[in-house]
Amino acid sequence: MTRLSVNINKVATLRNARGENVPDVKRFAEYCETCGAEGITVHPRPDERHITRADVAELAPVVKTEFNIEGYPDERFMEIVREARPAQATLVPDAPGQLTSSAGWDVIANMDFLSGIVNRLKEWGVRVSIFVAAEPEQIEAAARAGADRVELYTKPYADGYGEDPAKAVAPFVAAARTAAKCGLGLNAGHDLNLRNLAFFADSIPNLDEVSIGHAIISDALYLGIDATIKAYLDCLKKH
Repeated sequence: MTRLSVNINKVATLRNARGENVPDVKRFAEYCETCGAEGITVHPRPDERHITRADVAELAPVVKTEFNIEGYPDERFMEIVREARPAQATLVPDAPGQLTSSAGWDVIANMDFLSGIVNRLKEWGVRVSIFVAAEPEQIEAAARAGADRVELYTKPYADGYGEDPAKAVAPFVAAARTAAKCGLGLNAGHDLNLRNLAFFADSIPNLDEVSIGHAIISDALYLGIDATIKAYLDCLKKH
């Protein structure tokens, strides 16, 4: 079954609003795992508006499932990954002040840069995923760059799901097949939620992992995190 990695950035956002340690990010991550989450994702941005470098240091030894650190691979990010040694690093092309990820990498144009980053991460024993659009040529380039996986940017699917689910998912099915041909593992994330996740998971072959944060934390306000994680895990079962 596809693994569910819970992105806990929004929990840190809530904590930072008061400048104290409520809610406790580390405790929340541990509780998510107790509830069935199969991974924890964080995105330590340079401005530390949610997850901080100190959070990563605290989380690294306590996450028992799979720790995924995502971000733009500048030297600060690389130092954080080197210190934490997560199971996976997901490379995203976000600018420093960007609100949220809004596009995948142009891997072809950034081949030399990304290849060098991938090599460094692999030397540290970290699996590397590159965030890309559902474009076969970018997926093929990610394989040439040495990535282990790609993470598909799924906002276009989420935007089109309400009008025509089959049409919206078709490019992602093709992308998944390209990834498999290239020997790449496959992750996905961005705007996946309880409304559109089950159809996506049923449609996409060889989907290793989805990373979901905003929707899970929002749903947990109504349902509680235990029931929310269970609901998302049910979406990932083949129906």
